[in-house]
Amino acid sequence: MARIIVAGGGIGGLAAALSIERQGHDVVVLERRRAFEELGAGIQLGPNAFWALDRLGVGADVRDNAVFIDELRFMDGTSGGCVARMPLTEHYRARFRNPYAVVHRGDLYEPLLRACRAASRVELVAGASVTGYAQDAAGVTAALADGTSVTGDALIGADGIRSVVRAQLVGDGEPRVSGHTIYRSVIPMEKVPEDLRWNAVTLWAGPAWHFVHYPIGGGKYLNLAATRDDGATVAVAGEPVERAHVLTEFPGLGDTTRRLLELGEDWRTWVLCDRDAVDDWTDGRVALLGDAAHPMLQYAAQGACMALEDAVVLGELLDRDAGLDALVPRLEKYAAERHDRTAKAQLVAREMGTQLYHPADDEATARNAMLSAFSETDLHDKVEWLHGFSPSGGFTGGAVR
Repeated sequence: MARIIVAGGGIGGLAAALSIERQGHDVVVLERRRAFEELGAGIQLGPNAFWALDRLGVGADVRDNAVFIDELRFMDGTSGGCVARMPLTEHYRARFRNPYAVVHRGDLYEPLLRACRAASRVELVAGASVTGYAQDAAGVTAALADGTSVTGDALIGADGIRSVVRAQLVGDGEPRVSGHTIYRSVIPMEKVPEDLRWNAVTLWAGPAWHFVHYPIGGGKYLNLAATRDDGATVAVAGEPVERAHVLTEFPGLGDTTRRLLELGEDWRTWVLCDRDAVDDWTDGRVALLGDAAHPMLQYAAQGACMALEDAVVLGELLDRDAGLDALVPRLEKYAAERHDRTAKAQLVAREMGTQLYHPADDEATARNAMLSAFSETDLHDKVEWLHGFSPSGGFTGGAVR
């Protein structure tokens, strides 16, 4: 059996460790932070994520704190009218064999972390910042910031959008700044008026802005995320911002939208970044995974889902019957299998931000007319390529209509 190094202890890194360990390999996860923890707020999980989570053995634990929402709503943020609804209950779940849910990021991360801690072949090392790698015919060595190193048979770079492993493997510089600034807040549901407590992911689209909200934490909290297409040029990550500033950034809100935005407290802000798709995910014994391989904007709600898919596909290719001499070709096969799908998701996420969420005037009117014409089946057809993917190698979408 092999010894696999995973750089990065986030969602993708822990999922990869579990998937690889289930094939009988030893895994050491190197996390640069002093503790294994997941920061952030809400996250959306499509059926493809639950297929992956079930394969990793943590699907039931994630479901325990998930909110299984009834529909995705697309609203006109200025008029307040509903443009389109995509039901996510009976027909959707029958077609895709799993639900659509929303969770706090911690409620996804903690089950993965507990499973890794319980796995006899997974070693978790915090405060281990990878600075680069070297390899030869015998193995690969991950260099650490403290001057030490860790040696194994392969290295998986799951160290995020600013991946050090990617910097050496691809060398494509800093991430692309999207020009979009997002403000996030999580508030107790008890502070939300009852008439605004909707079991839905609701998106309000306005001219050069949009606003998304949904329940998380088993329904105990409301996640708020408001985005401005403001031409931001400098990356920002998680900085506190005054409530008054957030409220002034979204002019022209309808009454309901304004009420929801005004509920927010303790806002933090990010400037959204991604990268262009690249062909090279592997370098001999080294491969990329998750945001290190294909960082994408939030607009398709698939970043974590794609990382989970990556992890399952990678682990199942590194099966226990494959010898050490098969590691490199198996890593190459993993990259080949994942490239086109994730590249498409990256592109679609960008296009959704510009073409669906932020148009104004005549373009917004045309968008509303297009979306409102879709039936429930039409909308399910549109997302089948994303939501219907099964990490076992096929699509779960069936004939349910």
